[in-house]
Amino acid sequence: MRILITGGAGFIGSHLCDRLLSDDHSVVAIDNLITGSSNNISHLSENKNFSFIYHNVADYINFSDPVDAVMHFASPASPSQTAPTGYLQLPIQTLKAGALGTLNALGVAKKHAAVFLLASTSEVYGDPLEHPQSETYWGNVDPIGPRSVYDEAKRFAEALTMAYQRTHGVDTRIVRIFNTYGPRMAMDDGRAVPNFIHQALRETSLTIYGDGKQTRSFCYVDDLVNGIVALLESREHHPVNLGNPHEITIMELADAINKITNNTAGTVFTDGRTRSDPQQRQPDISRAEELLRWQPCISLQVGLQKTIKFYKDKLAAHK
Repeated sequence: MRILITGGAGFIGSHLCDRLLSDDHSVVAIDNLITGSSNNISHLSENKNFSFIYHNVADYINFSDPVDAVMHFASPASPSQTAPTGYLQLPIQTLKAGALGTLNALGVAKKHAAVFLLASTSEVYGDPLEHPQSETYWGNVDPIGPRSVYDEAKRFAEALTMAYQRTHGVDTRIVRIFNTYGPRMAMDDGRAVPNFIHQALRETSLTIYGDGKQTRSFCYVDDLVNGIVALLESREHHPVNLGNPHEITIMELADAINKITNNTAGTVFTDGRTRSDPQQRQPDISRAEELLRWQPCISLQVGLQKTIKFYKDKLAAHK
């Protein structure tokens, strides 16, 4: 297939480019690089089946060449209050990527009768009252809080995707992505895994927001990409959760990273994040298991080791 990936220079988007090219597809990546990086795709520059277009998806996408699938992954995704690429620092851009970007990407899919896959998020569930979260749960979301620029952008994107499926017959997919980590996450991303690893490699205390008892479920990026490809190849129009159901506390994550890196500086606690910061996050992946025959297979220990090696190599290259 010929596949168009918006956000193709981003963390997940670039890994998708790698996987789809390895499967002998042709890939066109679109990105304006406000959160992605050309370094993530520089190794693909000589690949005859890969091309890159510098473009903001909030602007009309004039794509006249035939395409078989459009995968919309363009959006800031970090909830960090300080990271320059976080959606709290880029609220308008985030809303535009979710609304106008989705509309423009769907337009390309409609024009070429292509499959459309939307990268949605577990954040559509908000601070969940259901645990674990299944796709039938409608969520507990603050529509005007600071995090709403991301949550509501994705909820609108899902509604728009389903409207195009029902009204225009576009062959759509929706993946709700739970916390994912791995190589190519920006070191200043602001999310727990890169934050902790960066601090641990500098042999400083790991900063924990709140009491550290809040839980997350961390999925290694290779597992996630496998699930996304399986969803693309399926015929399922309704949302499907993809993530690792192994739930741990943020404190346990910090301890694991300190142990792997031999960091003896321990942890330090600071004030919690915004009031809508979810206290629990764990996917119910029953639908993915049934529909896609998919389960994550990379343990947190192995995934963290791979990710830590990436950051070590990156820091060494800049010395």
